[in-house]
Amino acid sequence: MPRDTASQPVDVLGVHVDALDLSGLLGAVDTLILKHRSHADTGATVAYVNVHVANEAVVNEDVRRFLNAADICYCDGAGIVLGARLLGHTLPGRMTGADWIWDLAAHAERRYHLYWLGSEPGVTAAAAALLQTRHPALQITTDHGFHAKTGPENTALLERINAARPDIVLVGMGTPVQERWTAENRAAIDAPVVWVLGATADFVSGKVERGPAWLHQRQEWLARLLVDPRRLWKRYLIGNAFFLLRIARQRAGAGFTR
Repeated sequence: MPRDTASQPVDVLGVHVDALDLSGLLGAVDTLILKHRSHADTGATVAYVNVHVANEAVVNEDVRRFLNAADICYCDGAGIVLGARLLGHTLPGRMTGADWIWDLAAHAERRYHLYWLGSEPGVTAAAAALLQTRHPALQITTDHGFHAKTGPENTALLERINAARPDIVLVGMGTPVQERWTAENRAAIDAPVVWVLGATADFVSGKVERGPAWLHQRQEWLARLLVDPRRLWKRYLIGNAFFLLRIARQRAGAGFTR
């Protein structure tokens, strides 16, 4: 699918990142939905990139291909803002799901039907219920993400999604699972937009702590590392170092190691 945004994308480790702020992102999603409703488009995909996703895209061609084929791929991490700056480019800032999901809920209320898929059974439903406490007219259907990714169970999931007739399908299975699943099933999903968003439901529901607000608003990776060091130390300490090394190689025109 072609990219559908007026912004000039920034190349960060081979991933084309759209220079959108939140208002621009929501406006671009509106445009994609309108095109689908007018039968001018068969359906769009929205993706994000942070340091972890960028590192995965370097070594996983399927992830890189998915991100670059998405209609929108926006910045979801301060590390990507820094990487772009080191490469001589400017991005408006990071937009992480646990923050913008509230803005999307306000934007979608009385306008769009959301179908939110992901996390363990009950977690996404709990997150959606919290959104509805602030936006009671929000139409949102949920499903967990622990389904078989192929076969009859996956077919049944796709049938449930299409029966709900959503405008936006939110897929939160984590990288690279969510990108692979969306790439393999996008053609079978009858919705204007499919939007991958990572572990947003875990944070909104309270299943996973984000750490102190003063810290995660500035350096979310560090806040998450402090909350769950045993699971995330490799992703952030080693992953961040590899990311900066790859940025340095890209800046020097030496390419970056895949």
